[in-house]
Amino acid sequence: MSKKPNIIFIITDQQRFDTINALGYDYMETPNLDRLVNEGITFNNCYVTGASCVPARASLFKGVYPHTSGILKNADTWQHSWVENIRDAGYNTVNVGKMHTWPLNTPCGYKHRFVVENKDRFLEGRHFYDEWDKACRARGVTKQQRVLYREREDYKESLGAFLWELDEDLHSDVFVGNFAKWWLKEFPQTEPLFMQIGFPGPHPPYDPLPDVAKKYLDKDLPMQEFSQKDIEQQPEPYRNLMTHNAGVDHDSIVHLLNPTEEQRHKQRAHYLANVTMIDEKIGEIMTTLDEQGYLEDSILVFTSDHGDCLTDHGHTQKWTMYEQVNRVPCIVWGPKHFEGGKTIDSLIQQMDIVPMLLNMAGVDIPEEFEAKSVEPLIKGDVDKIRDHVFCEQGRDDHFETCDFMTMVRDERYKLTHFVDREDGLLFDLKNDPGEMENLWDHADYQIIKTDLIKTICNWRINSAYYTRRQSDNWR
Repeated sequence: MSKKPNIIFIITDQQRFDTINALGYDYMETPNLDRLVNEGITFNNCYVTGASCVPARASLFKGVYPHTSGILKNADTWQHSWVENIRDAGYNTVNVGKMHTWPLNTPCGYKHRFVVENKDRFLEGRHFYDEWDKACRARGVTKQQRVLYREREDYKESLGAFLWELDEDLHSDVFVGNFAKWWLKEFPQTEPLFMQIGFPGPHPPYDPLPDVAKKYLDKDLPMQEFSQKDIEQQPEPYRNLMTHNAGVDHDSIVHLLNPTEEQRHKQRAHYLANVTMIDEKIGEIMTTLDEQGYLEDSILVFTSDHGDCLTDHGHTQKWTMYEQVNRVPCIVWGPKHFEGGKTIDSLIQQMDIVPMLLNMAGVDIPEEFEAKSVEPLIKGDVDKIRDHVFCEQGRDDHFETCDFMTMVRDERYKLTHFVDREDGLLFDLKNDPGEMENLWDHADYQIIKTDLIKTICNWRINSAYYTRRQSDNWR
């Protein structure tokens, strides 16, 4: 084996931070993610750079912010990433599962791609047939999806929560986990390995196996209390987002503006059960890596592209700048390379883990990178690498009443700015961690608001000046 470590990059879709037992959420059943936490390094304040899938993923795999790449919404074209640099450095690069490139099957630096995309593709790639589609076709079944869910009598009341009714091994997350294990067993071990495994869940529809769902349906699950004041203080783009999602069933969800506690609990139970199913597959993948001789000299990264409001703040899914969306789990595991059981509370952008990985792989950091390496944090050389983190979202088919929004937060305050509006959101996360009291117009916080808006302006100016201008092959 080469001295270069194997890198196993596991990404779930739409997984909130509060979904791992070892991080303090005792209602979760996640023994394998707990192992990663207990033996690895956890970044407790990791923030994504985009409030929806493609901007966040493209940023992570390019090392720049969405405004730099020009990838601001789902279905924006992106075909290139630093995986190409890893490949050129001698790694065997393979993707099993979701990357969410556009086009969906672009190589993006992988020598081997086995694409499994969104569970319920409708607007993007509706007639693109991925590995999962082909498996269902070979079995002679039609996968569960929106056109079938719409036939159910309970469709409009279920908030996207449905049990998986087909064979267990055809469930998308089971399928991806099993496919990754199969590839590890079948492909010859000839090069250092970079493997990206993209689980489609717990992205909706929330469709766990019945026996796993029952575990959570029987639990008392914490949920943010519904507040009419919270809804009323939200700017128009957020309120319009709520009503839009109540009228259009994206991803098999008919959003409800006033769901019952029973409906909310059922949705959350299904979502968390899906996380437990993924956790089980992660454990099996680690066992397979060990059996095939990869694990001893491997770095395993676990994270997600963004979170899910799950009716918190009256919202469904992503497209907002609440903590439930912006803040994601981020764990780096590799006992041969890192001291385990360590947590880091400093603010980081999710892409900040990439320069360290490239360095360990013997790859030069691209000059245009806006990612800052977490390596000094891990070594204890510095207390922080960032004073602020940012997140962006452009107008799309869901977020349709604002051209562009930007979130900035420091260690205490968080501001969301709408480029074409005078109102916005400002929260004191120390005194209001649930983001329930909007301080945008509060007289005592005007200096803080102004300073944070200036921070956004200076950040964008510096970004435009110091990063490479977008070239023809940038995407």
